[in-house]
Amino acid sequence: MSVTTFLWFDADAEAAARLYTSTVPNSRVTEITRQGDGTAFVLELDLDGHAVTLMNGGPGHPHSDAASLQVIVDSQAELDRIWDALTEGGAPGPCGWLTDRFGVSWQVVPTVLPKLMGGEPERVIAVGTALRSMSKLDIAALQRAYEGA
Repeated sequence: MSVTTFLWFDADAEAAARLYTSTVPNSRVTEITRQGDGTAFVLELDLDGHAVTLMNGGPGHPHSDAASLQVIVDSQAELDRIWDALTEGGAPGPCGWLTDRFGVSWQVVPTVLPKLMGGEPERVIAVGTALRSMSKLDIAALQRAYEGA
């Protein structure tokens, strides 16, 4: 048995696959099923060990922020690079969320966030307040909020 994230696109699945695999380290397209005219129908991806399937299924099934892909990063430089690539043509959202140019929602968050959101209530409140004021997350600012609580 396996579990795969499955995303329906109108017609841009192959372009999305190129963006995702070039943005998320250790990622690749593992298989493409093409239609008779040569366009991609189903694409299988490995996004750093996470299986994702993209399908060009036609209009009528828009993406929603009710489901998102989360990328957990170790550094601000990595966060910035991924954020910038995914928001190009898309839109930033609150608290580390964004929507890419294909309408897929993403969360780009640092590995340190669970530690910063734990502990004494005043630290949790301080970090939560800082987090809610951000679009792209700023790790140093979150750490300052944690330490200054």
